[in-house]
Amino acid sequence: MATKTVIRNIGLLLSGDLANPILDADCIVALDGRIAAIGKAKDLDTDQADVEVDAKGTAVSPGLIDSHVHPVIGDYTPRQSQLSWIDSCLHGGVTTMISAGEVHLPGRPKDIVGLKALAIASQRWYENFRPSGVKVHGGAPVIEQGMDENDFKDLADAGVKLLGEVGLGSVKAGETAKEMVGWARKYGIQSTIHTGGPSIPGSGLIDKDVVLEADADIIGHINGGHTALPDDQIVCLCEQCGRGIELVHNGNERAALLAMNTAREIGQMERVILGTDAPAGSGVQPLGILRMIALLASFGDVKAETAFCFATGNTARMRDLDTGLIEVGMAADFVLLDQAQHAPGKNMLESIEQGNLPGVGMTIIDGAITSERSRNTPPATTLPERLRG
Repeated sequence: MATKTVIRNIGLLLSGDLANPILDADCIVALDGRIAAIGKAKDLDTDQADVEVDAKGTAVSPGLIDSHVHPVIGDYTPRQSQLSWIDSCLHGGVTTMISAGEVHLPGRPKDIVGLKALAIASQRWYENFRPSGVKVHGGAPVIEQGMDENDFKDLADAGVKLLGEVGLGSVKAGETAKEMVGWARKYGIQSTIHTGGPSIPGSGLIDKDVVLEADADIIGHINGGHTALPDDQIVCLCEQCGRGIELVHNGNERAALLAMNTAREIGQMERVILGTDAPAGSGVQPLGILRMIALLASFGDVKAETAFCFATGNTARMRDLDTGLIEVGMAADFVLLDQAQHAPGKNMLESIEQGNLPGVGMTIIDGAITSERSRNTPPATTLPERLRG
């Protein structure tokens, strides 16, 4: 890990914070992988950097967070027989991923001993191995009938901090789900509930009544994964449940806009977070988070800088992460972007608000450069330059 990282000549600094999405600064200094100072370069100690980047007037955002993925092992997914899908997502600006369950493992164990073993192993291998540097928060067991409170304590004691989507296993009744979600919460395990129609064989419909009764921490893919609930149920969940409103790429786009607009109408935009729900039947979307940002900014009548907050600071706070915000003390995880070459719009934000994707020029995780010019986004007008490190 680099000891000192300096990013200078930043043209636009996106904070990830809804209350103040654009910062008046042109330089970031990080020490030992954490943000140490933000401001004007002339006022900061930028000498003797181990890693130094000239942003060349491009934008810097917190690294994007995918709130909903289904990893299996390493950087391979049998769901689409695809290698290096996580690396491809890094080239779409994603530096952190949250597992919603390792459900695509062939022969996934559904007995209690087996599901606990899988969750613990998954948590360990992504703790010990970061594909291309990406922080994958893995080990998310799918709960099954017969689990008791001690099972959740065992999982927590072993380091498991997430539940897979409630409803993908045999627990589909609201009353049972509520009890297990309560046990998980007691031991510091965060929960997500499947919302909408069946997504894979063995899953089922989870409607608003089950979601409300279960009271999981995150309303997983409220816009369907893939099939959304009726409009009135989506509005009801936004209005009657105070939990995270997760919008995913592999869902119903019209329903995503409905949920976001409802959150805005009730003054709770801080609940909106973004995911892809990949790998899935729709495949892997390396640019899925950027595409969701462009969708919401162009069709949802929100500023592009606000949409970036959904994929960074909102998720960080909802998920209790130490990344996703440009603040002193947070992890030095960044994506450097610029308006795509020949894209319409006066600048990158306006171009995104017209529905265009930006070009990714670099990603940085814990202060270390993890990728440069993206192989997946349209080419950026201006690329940052690695000066050192």
